[in-house]
Amino acid sequence: MLELKNVSHIYSNGVRALNDVTLSIPKGMFGLLGPNGAGKSTLMRTVATLQTPTSGVIQFDDIDILDDPEALRRRLGYLPQDFGVYPRVSAYDMLDHMAVLKGIGSKGQRKDTVETLLNQVNLWDVRKKAIAGFSGGMRQRFGIAQALIGNPDLIIVDEPTAGLDPEERNRFLNLLAEIGENVVVILSTHIVDDVSDLCPRMAVLVAGQIKLEGSPAELIERARGTIWAKTIERGQLEQYGSDYEVISTRLFAGNTIIHVLSNTDPGNGFEAVDGGLEDVYFSTLAATRRRDTAQAA
Repeated sequence: MLELKNVSHIYSNGVRALNDVTLSIPKGMFGLLGPNGAGKSTLMRTVATLQTPTSGVIQFDDIDILDDPEALRRRLGYLPQDFGVYPRVSAYDMLDHMAVLKGIGSKGQRKDTVETLLNQVNLWDVRKKAIAGFSGGMRQRFGIAQALIGNPDLIIVDEPTAGLDPEERNRFLNLLAEIGENVVVILSTHIVDDVSDLCPRMAVLVAGQIKLEGSPAELIERARGTIWAKTIERGQLEQYGSDYEVISTRLFAGNTIIHVLSNTDPGNGFEAVDGGLEDVYFSTLAATRRRDTAQAA
């Protein structure tokens, strides 16, 4: 179990990236969903002991992460958003090098570790190929392989599917699902489908604060009866945006389908829809913007 209590982080320029974040993250896949700039990467770097929060407590099982970061690092696997490697080195040699850095000194043990991981992430056939020649999905699978060195109990993956094509994304998510059965895996992303497909528990982080937490099914049920849809002409969008709280739009057959947030029937031809996790997410963003606007006024 990973516990965060009242974690805040203020950068030297005065920007408050995290604001009193409290979370309990159990074993399994946990989705941290939020827009770009929400503070997700700051939170992931903080949990990974790459930076120290301004205040708060972070505990993983019996480890106080802030007091003993080295103990956490021995149990951590981390795939950051920007994952850099030596591009001209082969996948096998790079993993072997990283295994040395992880403390696996025995050549035979490293061999077993590297070969097992390359097979697990389906890169065995390209083990001698330079990483520079890998596709985006192959690089991400290599990133997971290096994160799994040493059989970590806590794995953090930050925006892992951004830029992947649908086939590579599915392959990568299936791999994460297999890994997440026995350890704590935090999936930090702005892609709603990644969370809805994988995570039994999730939270929404906006402007450094946790705005929503629970299971996707619970959160969708909680939003039932508040999402309404209507098909309009594209030129009407601005007017509807001023009259209703529009949370999302999409084009269909030359027209625009809008979803609005309302606790009561807005009338005017709107129909209630069973919102999905995307509607829950957009509703949360809309409510945050509304509160921020009211406070600024």
